[in-house]
Amino acid sequence: MANDISRRNFLQTGAIALGTVAVSRFGGISDVFAAQQEKSRVFFTNDISAAGLLRVYSHINQGITGKVGIKVHTGEPHGPNILPRDMVKALQQRIANSNLVETNTLYKGKRYTTADHRETIRINGWDFCPVDIMDEEGAVMIPVKGGKRFKEMSVGKHMLNYDSMVVLTHFKGHAMGGFGGSLKNIAIGCADGPIGKKMVHAAPDNEHYESWLKGEPFQENMVESAKATIDHFGKRIVYINVLRNMSVDCDCAGTNAAPVKARDLGILASTDLLAVDQASIDMVYKLPEAELHDLKERIESRKGLRQLSYMKELNMGNDRYSLITL
Repeated sequence: MANDISRRNFLQTGAIALGTVAVSRFGGISDVFAAQQEKSRVFFTNDISAAGLLRVYSHINQGITGKVGIKVHTGEPHGPNILPRDMVKALQQRIANSNLVETNTLYKGKRYTTADHRETIRINGWDFCPVDIMDEEGAVMIPVKGGKRFKEMSVGKHMLNYDSMVVLTHFKGHAMGGFGGSLKNIAIGCADGPIGKKMVHAAPDNEHYESWLKGEPFQENMVESAKATIDHFGKRIVYINVLRNMSVDCDCAGTNAAPVKARDLGILASTDLLAVDQASIDMVYKLPEAELHDLKERIESRKGLRQLSYMKELNMGNDRYSLITL
């Protein structure tokens, strides 16, 4: 009996001591709980199909209400790597009161004018539901809170018609961003063609691409542009990255995209923008060297990882995450 009491006292004393250490380290009881809960959740499936997409979406859709814009990249005509239409269609049909949204381009391709863009939408098979070209009727300025490079950003005017946004992204390389994840999809993809995209690229015109902004300053411009959109939607925006057909080139390269060398990995989804792009990069960087080399060279030669560090600096998410495999 005495031994039992002594042991119980020892355990109680030890627990109190450990608790005291924890509190002194983190500064208080609330800080202890905050430290335990500081990781964001990123959901993952290796099932790259309509069923897999719907499964990951079901874990992040709690804040998606009202009129919903599904932000996709429509790609140039006949692009070989764009997201499978059956997957996107299944998601759109699952989300009530939704349609696809996009904007026109700054460069003079087949999405430069609304007329050409609508023809590209038809060619690439996105016309299974209404597609709102958000800058078809002009643009509007929205604030960039806490930005050092911008105080406001020009976005497609129709973006203000939506209550929520689902950012559905084909994760891949990118000629200027290094990689294109959810950040790039809204940073460039919600900015209107004539004004917003020109601001982000610091472009004197839409023809002399060699004089457009590059490196870390460009990455920071993208981050601040995206911040305007995520601040606008608040908790009513979620992010899905599909790691499939990951060429070093964006879907804006169309049929000229470099051959894919990396294997398909799966689908990642989160309510946290930084977490989902960080998890995507982490997963890609675990590829064997033969598959990773070209993507890594593209990302790092463009200073693409600055997207992640600058998002962290601007409190746009958490780079610490728990990967939850479904």
